[in-house]
This record gives sequence, C-alpha cells and structure tokens, in this order.
Amino acid sequence: MDWHLLGLSFITVFLSELGDKSQLAAIALSGSTKFPRAVFLGTAGALLLTSFLGVIAGEGAAQLLPVHWVKAIAAIGFAIMAVRLLLSNPAITEDAE
Repeated sequence: MDWHLLGLSFITVFLSELGDKSQLAAIALSGSTKFPRAVFLGTAGALLLTSFLGVIAGEGAAQLLPVHWVKAIAAIGFAIMAVRLLLSNPAITEDAE
C-alpha cells in the first residue's frame, strides 16, 4: 500500500469536507435527536458509499479513456463553469438569496 497516497487522499478530502453541507446537516440532525449514534452511522455510511462510488467511477473512466482526454474534458468543464460565473446575471443571483 502506498502510504503517501493514502495520507494525501485523506488530507485532501478531509480539508475539502470541512464546513460541507452534509456536515452541517449531520450537526442539525444530531442536535435534535435522542439517537446521535444513528445519525453518525447514517452519515458515515453515506459518505463511505459516495466515496466508494466515486472511486469506482474514476477507475472505470481511467480504464476507458486516455489520460489526456480526461484532462481535456476536465479543463473544458472548468472553463465553461468559469465563463458562466463571469457572465451570470447579478440580478438573478440577488433574487436567489
């Protein structure tokens, strides 16, 4: 097992999940129930399942697509999101809040 990769994956996911909506939902649920252990097991199970599905999907994509295609698709996707953010109508975003 590559311990460096394990640690890097853990730290990356841990830092990105701090303050996540799922964490806030777990705090709200555990604060209003008499069974916080059930909330913990449910949220931990959901996080494990989504992480597992992400790894399986990523591994499948890595087997089907060449690396340069995946990088190009990711770059195009991020560019589209950036352009949409820059060109978004401020009136719409103000109404949504």
